[in-house]
Amino acid sequence: MFDLPKISLKGKVSEEEWQLRVDLAACYRLVADLGWDDIIYTHLSARLAGTDQYLVNAFGLAFDEVTASNLVKVDLEGNILDDTPYEINPAGFTIHSAVHAVREDAHCVMHLHTPATIAVATQKEGLLPYSQYSMFSLSSLSYHGYEGLAVNEDEKARLQKDLGDTNHMLLVNHGGLTLGPTVGDAFMRMFDLQRACEIQLMLQASGQEAVKVPQPILDNIYKQAKIVNTGTTGGQKIWPAMLRKAYKLDPGFME
Repeated sequence: MFDLPKISLKGKVSEEEWQLRVDLAACYRLVADLGWDDIIYTHLSARLAGTDQYLVNAFGLAFDEVTASNLVKVDLEGNILDDTPYEINPAGFTIHSAVHAVREDAHCVMHLHTPATIAVATQKEGLLPYSQYSMFSLSSLSYHGYEGLAVNEDEKARLQKDLGDTNHMLLVNHGGLTLGPTVGDAFMRMFDLQRACEIQLMLQASGQEAVKVPQPILDNIYKQAKIVNTGTTGGQKIWPAMLRKAYKLDPGFME
């Protein structure tokens, strides 16, 4: 019960796959440290470049137990492709497989059930332009209505349609989702979305009238985002610092 199976894939997979495993494992640890995890539920996934193979967490492990080696490799149907004692949560991979199937740029997908994203996703007006953090999300934000537990295959098409070409999604009654060309980008986008939701809830709880960002500024943010998204993004810039933070928390994620 207390001793996890010992697995070591270092030196047994390509350098590219190993680095992706390290990045994704670090992201799981950071999510746990920030208090964004949900016991053993919710998922972060990453695509192996040039393939239809994906890494995702082993079902039953807490986020602070995820390592580079115990991540599980699967295909779009959730079939396990490597020799591992672990399983995955097929229902949990439904949302990720839907996104990866239609978004070639979605090398990393993060789906979380944080109280802040659930609360704002469930408000009738959704995310409002109350902070600079909200600007990043509002420039590329979509919504998907709640259909119960994500186990129905036919929900995928509706989620894909709702997502379109956006990089942030609020799932009504459910949580948040971000995606990016790298683990760092998906993480940075989730950080912005989470912070924007937290600020909105704090403002609403204050009982004071809040000042919204004027629409002309919001419109200009949309244009700026299109320019920024064509080059190196903030996620790639901050990721080395996040890796160092994860290492300081517990270098075991690199095992």
